[in-house]
Amino acid sequence: MSRIVAVAPVVGAHAYPQEEITATIAPLLTADPARRALLERLHAASGVRTRHLALPLAEYAGLTTFRDANDAFIRVGTRLAADAAHAALDRAGLRPADVDYVFFTSVTGVAAPSLDALLVAELGLRPDVRRLPSFGLGCAGGAAGLGHVHDHLLAHPDHAALLVSVELCSLTIQHGDDSTANLVASGIFGDGGAAVVMVGAAHPAAHPAGRPTARPTHVGGGACGPVPAVVDAATRTYPGTADQLGWTVGGSGFGIVLAPGLPDVVRAHLADDVRGLLEPHDLKPRDVGAWVVHAGGPRILDAVQEALDLDDEALHATRASFADAGNLSSASVLHVLAATLDAPHQAGEWGVALAFGPGVGAELVLLRWG
Repeated sequence: MSRIVAVAPVVGAHAYPQEEITATIAPLLTADPARRALLERLHAASGVRTRHLALPLAEYAGLTTFRDANDAFIRVGTRLAADAAHAALDRAGLRPADVDYVFFTSVTGVAAPSLDALLVAELGLRPDVRRLPSFGLGCAGGAAGLGHVHDHLLAHPDHAALLVSVELCSLTIQHGDDSTANLVASGIFGDGGAAVVMVGAAHPAAHPAGRPTARPTHVGGGACGPVPAVVDAATRTYPGTADQLGWTVGGSGFGIVLAPGLPDVVRAHLADDVRGLLEPHDLKPRDVGAWVVHAGGPRILDAVQEALDLDDEALHATRASFADAGNLSSASVLHVLAATLDAPHQAGEWGVALAFGPGVGAELVLLRWG
């Protein structure tokens, strides 16, 4: 097994209440009074209170080309990724030179060299660090990253690994697009990232004596208490759903594809998928004490809660994350993971992390504390 030693969530530097974002963004998307009224209703009903943006709100009016948006993604994204990685490594009691493997995920910008390559110099990683950048996993990327890093650490049990997610969703703004999908998206997505330090079973930090006994920090997901092991991971892709979620890529950048039937896909498949993850370990959903669910939005969370027959408390951390920062795409499930690690857990407690992304696909990770 691999172990999650520390998680550090970060958010965009510019925080605004939802109402201020709505008032500023609305005229950029539509001049139609009826569509603006719909946008305002959707934003108000979303349940998001605050969002953190990559840029000052006033600058989005001038963000009209894909090149300008992507340049901002590289500039701000590299800084956020470095901040998250430094915080996670510090909390884990490790140095950048201790990292053997980096998995980087994002779906809101592109770069070559990829941001993980830029982090080698930015963080002081070793020149021989193994790197794997990922684009296209979307909101599932954080959970998928946990599974892929786990696979690497099974093969290299003495390694330390860094999972980094950066999503600057606001930079994908599409001026003049008042489609309902874009109006919804403009009210729920925020900017942020996260870094996770994971180690293999033979690494000293996998064991309590090898971890710091105290590591005060302002970020969540500490290494001071019991930390979870990744026990198993699974991926499910649902045929016939490719048009439900993703991007259309054009001259102005990334246009959102967000079909209203996505919650129905979750209701139809999730229970069987979770059972498929649990049954090889002689577990049932009622044996799971911690649900680490991507903050996809109210309708998605309602579908998850219904499909798995969960009580309200099971998704409290997820709903709180969504209210405080919105949907952070691949980083959301890692923000929820950080909050989950900060809560008390009994040795032997089981957890499931899950998220959904383009495909449509689901990524599921089985965790165990102690």
